[in-house]
Amino acid sequence: MPEMIFRVRWPDGTETDCYSPSLVIREHFTPGAAYAVQEFLKKTDTALSDASERVRERYGFPCSRALGQLQLIRQTCAIFKNQPDAQIRILSFIS
Repeated sequence: MPEMIFRVRWPDGTETDCYSPSLVIREHFTPGAAYAVQEFLKKTDTALSDASERVRERYGFPCSRALGQLQLIRQTCAIFKNQPDAQIRILSFIS
């Protein structure tokens, strides 16, 4: 399966490379676009859960790395959840 890294900029200006085990992330995000924290979290949850499920369908087990990435994203989003104007920007896709 083709892996993908998607680079995000958090509301505090820090940037992170995030992992997806499939290209499904392209179906949920657009490079250069900014998303409210809750919207980003919802889209990421769907995308990485779908990606993990694709791995399970192909190899018989879910992708623990994708699920771990999702957990890290949830933890980071929690920092910004009380900032109503906070946005997370998708900087790029690297496949």
